[in-house]
This record gives sequence, structure tokens and C-alpha cells, in this order.
Amino acid sequence: MLRPRIIPCLLVHNGGLVKTVGFRDPKYVGDPINAVKIFNEKEADELMVLDIDATVRGSEPNFRLIAQFAAEARMPLCYGGGVRTAQQARQIIGLGVEKVAMSAAALANPALVSAVAAEVGSQSVVVVLDARKGRGGHEVWSHNASRNTGRSVLDAARELEQRGAGEIVINSIDADGCMKGYDLALAQSVRAAVRIPLTILGGAGSLADLRRLIEACGVIGAAAGSLFVFKGTYRAVLINYPGAQQKEELISAATGT
Repeated sequence: MLRPRIIPCLLVHNGGLVKTVGFRDPKYVGDPINAVKIFNEKEADELMVLDIDATVRGSEPNFRLIAQFAAEARMPLCYGGGVRTAQQARQIIGLGVEKVAMSAAALANPALVSAVAAEVGSQSVVVVLDARKGRGGHEVWSHNASRNTGRSVLDAARELEQRGAGEIVINSIDADGCMKGYDLALAQSVRAAVRIPLTILGGAGSLADLRRLIEACGVIGAAAGSLFVFKGTYRAVLINYPGAQQKEELISAATGT
């Protein structure tokens, strides 16, 4: 039986673990490899690691760092950043990573999604859509929210599902780092538009926010960055994750099971 997943998301910038607000002003919060070790101990459902430099700089994935993440992680690992070819995706999977995430490259060339799916299997293909609210609804932006693709989030999600994506991640630019709750209307609209697994990222500030997302969307990935690296009103850096019983109670309460 499929169940909701609670997923820490780590942003990597200049080799360090950072957090942003509205995709801006990355704040160094520690060593990403150390964070992976802590999430191992806390038995996280899954881990998402996004290199926010690679696409903007036009560089290829940092295979050395990816190998380090894969060697340390004892949970399913999704890695994104700089993937532009099926061969790169195959190399990443070969290092022990379960899922490869793409964003700008997939939007610029949707056929790449089909090529990567043929190479590594749809179950390992994730497309991240960075969403910002516009006058006509949510639009997809790329390159760390610096370029507006002009595409509707819903249209992009549907096409990329048809192209062979095995999962869609919706990352809210507006809610990023604000810790004031997910954009539930956006999450529900995408959930209704696609049939493949969906993960929502951006805005979680408490475990209650995770519960509300699961209540609204059912079986979904509830991802968060700030929630799992900050603690308290003053946002002291402290890697955290709900314990097994706490997580079970949260999911049971949200799903009524």
C-alpha cells in the first residue's frame, strides 16, 4: 500500500548546505554530508539533494559529491542539478542514486525526459517545476527563479508525465523558506492533473503543515527544507525529523487510517 512520504530537501551551493528564502540569499547552514548522516539516524523516508549552482553555471553534475551522498545515504536518494543528458542520468544511477531530478533541461527539451526514462526507467525520473503565481495562474520558472518559461504549471506537469516522468516535484518560489505553510490550492490542482507520484516543496513550517498537505492531497510526498534544518523562533540550525511514532501518528491522523 502506498503511503505519504516525508522528505527532507537539501540545497547545495558552493559545496555547502544552504537555505534560501524566495530562492534568494542562500544562507550556509552546514555540511551536507553530515546532514545525510543525521537523516540516516533519524530514518528519513527519502532524501532529496538539489545542487542549485550547476544549471545556472552551465556545469555538469558533481559526480564526486554525488558518489559521497550515495555512499552515505541509507534511504532512497533523489539528486538534481546540471543533468542534461541521458548518459549523465545513467552515470548518477550507477553511483547508487535511486532518482535523477531535472528541471530547466527538461523544460527546454521535453524529449530529454523520454530519453532518460528509456535509459534508467520512468520510476527513476523526477521533474522539478519551480512555480510562481502570476496573473493567469502559476507559471514555471527556471534557473533559480530567474527566468520565466511562460508555461502553465499544470500544462507542463501533464506534458512531462506523458513524456515519461515518474514523479513531479512542485517547488513553490513564493513560499520557499517562509515557513508559513504549503500552497494547498496549488498542490491540489496539480494532484488532480497528474496520476504519477507528486511531491510538494516550499512553505512547511511545522508538522501541522505536513499533516494539512496530506489531508488535502492524500498519498503525496511532503518535502521541506527549513523545517528540517531550523528549530525555534530564531531559526537556530538543528537538523531534525519526526520520530517513527510521531511520523506514524501524523500520517494516520491525516489519512484516517
